Amino acid sequence: MKIFITGGTSGIGWALAEYYINEGHQVGVCGRDLNKLPEASKPFLGKELSCFEVDVTDRVALLEAIETFAKGKLDLLIANAGISQGDKSSHPKFTTAREILKINLDGFLNTFEAGFNIMKKEGGQLVAISSVAGFVGLPGAAAYCGSKSALLKMCESFSIDFKKFGIEVTTIAPGFIDTPLTRKNKHPMPFLMDSKKAAIKISKAISKKKSLYIFPLRMKLLIILLEKMPRSLYRFIMSFSRFAYPSHYEEGHD
Repeated sequence: MKIFITGGTSGIGWALAEYYINEGHQVGVCGRDLNKLPEASKPFLGKELSCFEVDVTDRVALLEAIETFAKGKLDLLIANAGISQGDKSSHPKFTTAREILKINLDGFLNTFEAGFNIMKKEGGQLVAISSVAGFVGLPGAAAYCGSKSALLKMCESFSIDFKKFGIEVTTIAPGFIDTPLTRKNKHPMPFLMDSKKAAIKISKAISKKKSLYIFPLRMKLLIILLEKMPRSLYRFIMSFSRFAYPSHYEEGHD
């Protein structure tokens, strides 16, 4: 298969790229800084792996990179790029929120648009990496939670709209994944999972063409509990929570 992954130079993105390369597929990745690529990528460069230094908010440049890799045929496109810059201050930072929304939503739409334009003739699969944070509002992460929630709903709609073109849409909502970036977190990270193990789980969900995959199971159950409880109780509990993203946390994307 020909597979393209945005935010594929580190974290979940690279774990997925490495997994698919080892499975014998042609993989393209993009990121804002190719220097983030790990040493493990070097044996594959120019062979099974193609790399593009692109910001996903640059619609034209991203489209050009994906089209250059695809050459008219793309089997799988994973929209993984995203950021979160937490806010522990007493006043919300609206400028920061706009930056998060631009990258997480505009970047996602630019990615799916590029994939749709290629896949609408022969079909394929579009995947978005959302988060369990998309199901609840977490303190210090309003824009991040909002952007991930928007991804969940947009993908649900796209899964219906794109079906007639032979395009499957899958949304992945992981919990905390162990990456160099998440290791900077000061808050608790329950049910933390190794990135390589996460990549295997994600790839299985993709191959089964699941519309939505939430993992790990214990995190899924916790999120369901938090989502269903009375909102007044939820707000009370979270007001005492130590959870808040640090000042610059890029969530294992790029």
